[in-house]
Amino acid sequence: MGGAGVVDAVVVGGGVAGLTAAIRLAERGLRVRVRSRDGAAGTTSAVAGALWWPYRIEPAAEVGAWALASLRVYEELAADPASTGVRLVPGVHADTLLAGLGGWARQVGGLRQLAPEEVPGPYGTGLAARLPLIDMPVHLGWLRQRFEAAGGVVAHGAVASLREAAAEAPVVVNCTGLAARELVPDPGVRAVRGQLVLVENPGVDTWFTAADGASSETTYFFPQPGRLVLGGTAEEDDERTEPDAATAAAIVARCARVRPEIARARVLGHRVGLRPARADGVRIDTEPLPGGGLLVHDYGHGGAGVTVAWGCADRVAELVCGG
Repeated sequence: MGGAGVVDAVVVGGGVAGLTAAIRLAERGLRVRVRSRDGAAGTTSAVAGALWWPYRIEPAAEVGAWALASLRVYEELAADPASTGVRLVPGVHADTLLAGLGGWARQVGGLRQLAPEEVPGPYGTGLAARLPLIDMPVHLGWLRQRFEAAGGVVAHGAVASLREAAAEAPVVVNCTGLAARELVPDPGVRAVRGQLVLVENPGVDTWFTAADGASSETTYFFPQPGRLVLGGTAEEDDERTEPDAATAAAIVARCARVRPEIARARVLGHRVGLRPARADGVRIDTEPLPGGGLLVHDYGHGGAGVTVAWGCADRVAELVCGG
C-alpha cells in the first residue's frame, strides 16, 4: 500500500497515542495511514521522561484500567529493551502513600510503602516500585516499525482540518494532542509546560519522583541509556518552548537534594514539551462524519500519555471495529 493509496482509517497524530492506536487497527486487518505534522522526534511524546505511572490524568474511573492494560504491554516489551526501549527499573515515589492510590494500585506487583528512614532526600514518606521506564526516542522508532510491519503507512504533513482527513478514509482517529484545541475545536485543551535537563549519569541506576499535583515544580530523575533525565515542571497555560536557564538550574538543585552527585554532572542538553491536558480529562468517544464516516477522538492525556497509550488504543479499536 503506498502513501497515497486507499485506506480504511487515517490516524491524525504521530505521537505515542497515535502510533499505538494505529498499530491496534492495522493488526486487526485495517489499512491504516498515520498523518503526522512532525516526525516522531518532533512530537511531545519524544520529550517524555517516561515512567509508567498515572500522573495528572482523568477521568479516574477509567484511567486505572487503561493504565493497567498498558502496563501489561510494557512488561512484555521489557524482555527486549534494546529494541523496544522499555526496561523495568526500581525506584521511589516520594510523598506517596499506597493507601491513597486508586484500586489499580492493587494490581501493580511489588509496590511497597517505605519507612521514613528509607526515603531519600528531604521527604518523609515514599513508595518503592519496579516500573517500566521507557526510552522514548527508541520506543517511538520501534512503534513505527511495528506499525509498518502490519502494513501501515506514515505520511508527514499537517492536517488543516479533521474534515480534510475524512476525505482520505471513512474512519478518522483524532490523536492530535494539543492541536485538538483548534482542530476539534476543544477550548478545554490546555498546555502544561514541562522542562527537562539531560546530564551525564554520575552512577544513578534507580529513578525517583516527588510530584505534587498542585505545584508547578516537580522533582524527578530517570536513568536512561547514555543520560540521566532530570525534571521538572508542570506549568499550566505556559506555552514557551525554549528552555529557561533559571528553571534548569532549579531543577538540577532539586534533584541534587536527593542525589548530591547530580550537582556536579555535566549538562548534555535541555528539553521542553507541552503536555496536552484537558479540563474534563481524556476524551475517547465518537461522532459521525459527513457522508457516513466515523470520527474517533483519543486526546487529552496530559502528562500520562505513555502510561495509558495501549489501554486507550484498545478502546479506539473497539469503537472502530467492535468487540
